[in-house]
Amino acid sequence: MLIERVWAANRGRNFHYLVACPETREALAVDPLNAEACLARARELGWRITQIFNTHEHQDHTGGNAAMVAATGAPVLAHKAAAERIGGVTQALSDGDLVRVGRSVQLSCLDTPGHTRAHLCLYGEAAGDAPPALFSGDTLFNAGAGNCLHGGDPLLLYETFSGRLSQLPATTRVFPGHEYLLRNLDFTLDREPSNAAARDMMRQCSELAAQAMPVTTLAQERQFNVFFRLDNPEVIAELRQVRPDWQSDPGPREVFLALRELRNRW
Repeated sequence: MLIERVWAANRGRNFHYLVACPETREALAVDPLNAEACLARARELGWRITQIFNTHEHQDHTGGNAAMVAATGAPVLAHKAAAERIGGVTQALSDGDLVRVGRSVQLSCLDTPGHTRAHLCLYGEAAGDAPPALFSGDTLFNAGAGNCLHGGDPLLLYETFSGRLSQLPATTRVFPGHEYLLRNLDFTLDREPSNAAARDMMRQCSELAAQAMPVTTLAQERQFNVFFRLDNPEVIAELRQVRPDWQSDPGPREVFLALRELRNRW
């Protein structure tokens, strides 16, 4: 499995991805808002885009579909519950469905509601010793979690984090739909000031351009993404300062929901 990250160069700080079969050079375009940038990069690499995948229905992920279809004739794949809202979807997908690219690439659909009620991530095992990959759309960001303000549900997002993402291998590489790493690390350090992993990553990345930010792994996320650190005593103690209504020790769900609400206005 070959993966190319494509920077949209827009205010939304979108990342797009091309996932290609090394044997056939066929490629899947993930959330190609900037269709021309994706097409240009595919041409440079000698890849042929044969499928388009949308993680969810928001326009900043689907807005390039028409141009991409016009240029390639590729089918559009998306969650069955979002297909009508997206429009032009050729193949409606559900949890557990497989997306095959060329002869050697196979990606599994993970139903990951929360940011929207119909959201799919793609998970793929790589050949040989290469680590697996998660194309997480707006569910999981580097050091952060998607918001739930435009058709989502924070309780569903918590269940996605605790029930799906937490079960994936620690070596999994995270490929999100937007670049928010430094801002998200700021939030972690605001909630857990002693987090050395967050501080180290901030120091490593503070001078990097957005398009050059590193690809993180789930092992790293569990160290510096506060939405994975729900039982951390410092996180809970800091939250108590803004949640005086907590009469007893909060559980992971309460901590997650409090963090997500706080992040909405932070």
